Order: sequence, then C-alpha cells, then structure tokens
Amino acid sequence: MSRRKQWRPLTRSTVGSAPAAYGLVEFGDGDGAVLRATAGFLPDELREELAYGDAEAVRWERAQSREHAERLLDET
Repeated sequence: MSRRKQWRPLTRSTVGSAPAAYGLVEFGDGDGAVLRATAGFLPDELREELAYGDAEAVRWERAQSREHAERLLDET
C-alpha cells in the first residue's frame, strides 16, 4: 500500500529537509510510480539514493523507531 503523501523532487534541498529520524521511504519515478520502498534513517536513505540511485521523487513517513519503520514497510 503506497502512502498518500505528496511526492517531493529528490534533490539536495529535499535531502537536507529530511528529519533526523527513522521512517518509511518511497522512491518514485517522474510519473509518480513507486520504484521501491525501504525503511531506515531518513537522511541516510535519501543521501544514498541521491548519490547512487535512479529515483526522481521521494516521499516519507516518519516513524517513532527503527522497528516502527520496519512495521510500516511490512504494511506496504
């Protein structure tokens, strides 16, 4: 189940605006289709995708802990 949050462009500015927290992250293409989802520490996940991935957009849901983020991913 994908999240209802709006997509943001995957840019350095977006990465810099990510909270220092764990969460569920969805990476998307330019058409709004989900390419993949992951759970982890938001700034790290976004920086890695910006540097090495092919996603154009991102959206996330903040979690209370790493375990909570992993549960959110399992629900996806």
